[in-house]
Amino acid sequence: MEITCQEEKSASEWDRYVGDHPESVVYHRWGWKEVVEESFGHRTYYLSARQEGRIVGILPLVLMKSRLFGRFLVSMPFFNYGGLVSDRPEAEARLLAEAETIVKKEKVDFVELRHFRKRPQLSATKEHKVTMILNLEKDPEGQWKALGTKLRNHIRKAQKSNLSFSIGGAELLADFYQVFSVNMRDLGTPVYSKRLFERILARFDDSTKILSVRYQDRPVAAGLVLGFRDTLEIPWSSSIREYNFLCPNTLLYWEALRWAISSGFERFDFGRSTPGEGTYKFKEQWGAKPVPLYWQYLLPVGAPLPDLSPKNAKYRLAIGLWRRCPIRLTQWLGPRIVKHIP
Repeated sequence: MEITCQEEKSASEWDRYVGDHPESVVYHRWGWKEVVEESFGHRTYYLSARQEGRIVGILPLVLMKSRLFGRFLVSMPFFNYGGLVSDRPEAEARLLAEAETIVKKEKVDFVELRHFRKRPQLSATKEHKVTMILNLEKDPEGQWKALGTKLRNHIRKAQKSNLSFSIGGAELLADFYQVFSVNMRDLGTPVYSKRLFERILARFDDSTKILSVRYQDRPVAAGLVLGFRDTLEIPWSSSIREYNFLCPNTLLYWEALRWAISSGFERFDFGRSTPGEGTYKFKEQWGAKPVPLYWQYLLPVGAPLPDLSPKNAKYRLAIGLWRRCPIRLTQWLGPRIVKHIP
């Protein structure tokens, strides 16, 4: 039986396949195609492999074009996960062959696929990142008991510091974006546009929430969470450094865990980290365990693995300059830069 490959046009069939497949993740949902196209203006290729008219594999791809970084395809840029999902190796082979066709058509330098499971047919692989997953207890009391003494003391300190916590939707977007913009500027990283988060909230209003921690009526920590199946993920969270002595970030995560448990989620995904670094250690103290991530590539023969990391030496000067920019300038200029950084 022949497997054919095409650019998928049916959102309902695509999402039905994503919903049924055990290896799919939230970023495989069709709605991200619309979010990426509307927020960044990028061309997308949503490929499906079919056998006897039925989808047996998918591969969402986003075309990135930049004078600085070149031309490349990613699944999925801006987010932690993506890549191939299929019922059988033959479908994966067919999808990769179609990706190679697009490589030639678009004259791209490489294809990057972000996987939970290593595909042996893709030999060029980075294993520099993990995601941190916490298996949740059945109730908040059990989760509290599972925490270490130091972390519980930080939560108690935050609870006694006149901090207020809120969870909601678009009405909290201003809080989130203000904290996020300041934090990204301090990290030396261009900030996403507010429009991106508006699109996410509008497209996934059934599974997206914003968390906000305020002090004296000012937002000092905030995050955005996404639910998919049994997992609640926090892909973006930030806090204002000058208020760290109040532990607002710790309160944000504790309340996120409490809400996840009460909402019926079984796992909490703290997101991507580099082993041994500060964010890794912060997530580890909650009991989260590392799960390997495999970023795999289609590359020309002999080509080196791409390095778009902010640790790349040629970006250090730009990072230092960015940290000194006014927030309003970063909010205006950042989205024009970051749209080209996957």
